[in-house]
Amino acid sequence: MANIEELDKAIGAHGFWKTRLINTIESGKIDTDIETIRQDNQCAFGKWLYGSTLSSFDKSSNHYKTVKELHAEFHKAAAHVVELAVNGKKAEAEKMIAYGGNYARISSKLTQAMVEWKSVSK
Repeated sequence: MANIEELDKAIGAHGFWKTRLINTIESGKIDTDIETIRQDNQCAFGKWLYGSTLSSFDKSSNHYKTVKELHAEFHKAAAHVVELAVNGKKAEAEKMIAYGGNYARISSKLTQAMVEWKSVSK
């Protein structure tokens, strides 16, 4: 079964990204390389997803596959917001993180998928 603690940490960490993105939009700067942000296997949750902790049973589940796909989309969307912000396209970046924006939509779907996976992992 998937580790509930890892899913809880991931939900919190990915929720915190919106705050980081807001700060980046305001300042036009970020302390992390955009290509690193784009990669879904560099954060703690991504390392766990791709690592050997999860069983082959977990990795064959629809929950895993959905979360893995959405997690990759999340990182691409976050990197795009950062690209816009550091290139002075503040309004476009804000639109992406606002309700209905691409980042906001993917982030919400990822959180929902992690919560669903967690609910069947008890």
